[in-house]
Amino acid sequence: MKALIKIAVATVVASMASGCGDSSHSPEVRNRATVPLEVVQEAVAMCSAGAGPQKQNCYETLLLGRLDVGGVADALAMLAAVSELDRSVQRYGHVYVHAIGITAYQKNPNLVEVFSSCSNLFQSGCYHGVLQAHLMTLDKLGADDIDAVCEPYKGFRADRWLLFQCLHGLGHGLTMFYGHHLLHALEGCDQLSSDWDQQSCYGGAFMENIINATSPHHLATELMPGNAATGDGAADGYDERTTMDQHEHPAASWKALDSEDPHYPCSILEQRYLRDCYMMQTSAMLWMNGGDIAAAARSCDGAPEDMRPICYQSLGRDISSYTLQDPDRSITLCNKGDEQYWAWCYIGLVKNFIDLTARTESAFEFCREVEGSGNKMKCYEAIGEQIYMLHNTTAQRKALCDDSEGKPYAQ
Repeated sequence: MKALIKIAVATVVASMASGCGDSSHSPEVRNRATVPLEVVQEAVAMCSAGAGPQKQNCYETLLLGRLDVGGVADALAMLAAVSELDRSVQRYGHVYVHAIGITAYQKNPNLVEVFSSCSNLFQSGCYHGVLQAHLMTLDKLGADDIDAVCEPYKGFRADRWLLFQCLHGLGHGLTMFYGHHLLHALEGCDQLSSDWDQQSCYGGAFMENIINATSPHHLATELMPGNAATGDGAADGYDERTTMDQHEHPAASWKALDSEDPHYPCSILEQRYLRDCYMMQTSAMLWMNGGDIAAAARSCDGAPEDMRPICYQSLGRDISSYTLQDPDRSITLCNKGDEQYWAWCYIGLVKNFIDLTARTESAFEFCREVEGSGNKMKCYEAIGEQIYMLHNTTAQRKALCDDSEGKPYAQ
């Protein structure tokens, strides 16, 4: 099995209305399971000495072997335990859980059942992998089909966090379905019934566009028609899948990234896509500039003025992966950019802290370290936006906000 992708990318959660009473799903991980310590230690001893693709492939093989033995819960529990002993695993944890979700669906192609077996671990990537695998079993997709995929997670009392994970995963899956032709994936997202649904889907499409371009031998590419043997990328395996208007869209006509333009593809897109494009764009910038945070910040300074805060928020998310959520190092790297956008970088950081585990403790710890009342307020507002999605009741949201530094940050 091919090595997992080697890029630190994180799930991008769409911004919601602010205020600390705003977003964060149940802090507990679904489907708890335990793996014997000796099994975890053996896995780390076997894989940790490796490097790059060899190391990633080693862990992937063991995790998917655990999936065979005990199911999704066991595989996720093993990954969580391994990541505590080998912290480097945390940097690519989101990609490992994508692989678990993909493989779980291949073993049991029941979308709702397998989706419900996933957890929030490592930015909820298991959910996204399930959607990727599901869409790649389909021959055609109409507007009604696209809108129906996440219907089980809608409703007055529905879990908004799960709905987001479904929609984000749908964006990943649509991009693959259309042969990694981003524009047609975005058109697919446009068929969804609300602006929030569409934007949640856009984020997954932009993320998949970058992942496929920077690491084309990611496990997900094995799902592409014709790729199981060659692994040569999406375009070679494109198989006449059709969109709502029944037109074919070969991926060969789409250029995912442009080494001469750090803002591409954002620079060629319509206004309605720009926010979600720039919310992922620093992952492309950092891949092209060799991980130079200061250079990526300068590239953000060249974005359209109204997109610069969003670009810095994207940079904060990526910094979180680069520093493995170390608060002091993260603040130092954010501060390499233009001071007027530091707060936006902090927003990206603190949201990613929560996305990783669906817990808020590390986020509150981070905001306490932020200096300047304006920056601190933005930081706590970002936590609020996440709490809104993680919990459905006002009482639950308010209880978490009480962990802030009091008025005015707990309002």
